[in-house]
Amino acid sequence: MRLTLIALAALLPLPALAAQEQPTIHVVRHFDTPKGEKDPDLLPQGVGRAEALARWFRGKRLCAILVTQYKRTRQTAAPTAAGRSIAIQSYDAADTAGAVARAKASACPVLIVGHSNTVPDIVETLGGTRPADLKHEDFGDVWTVAEGKTAQTTVAP
Repeated sequence: MRLTLIALAALLPLPALAAQEQPTIHVVRHFDTPKGEKDPDLLPQGVGRAEALARWFRGKRLCAILVTQYKRTRQTAAPTAAGRSIAIQSYDAADTAGAVARAKASACPVLIVGHSNTVPDIVETLGGTRPADLKHEDFGDVWTVAEGKTAQTTVAP
């Protein structure tokens, strides 16, 4: 009986087991912007926070950065991308499921930059603990989802 079970276990496809593993995914809401503008640039504090994010990533593995079509997400990720020579990839802000699927399919850690109305859904869809709804003033948090656990860190300018 034991040999039969061992033989059956040996027949299980390893790629199927590996496909269940998800890379570490970092999720951040774009940094500080003025309230009420449609597609604003980051405020000076947001630029400082973006530079702090690049410092936070030093020594951490990262191979992809996904941002929405808005300037503020691209500007949030720019210092991190430049410091690592990673090309920033765009996703449609209305297609967070697509961004999550792309991140999960990655072979190594990914940063997703989203918005106040998308970050909680993204973190939850990744299998992490859903953050509270974000208000305009909520800038600077990074949610890291790895192995079904969520860690939250704040980067300050």
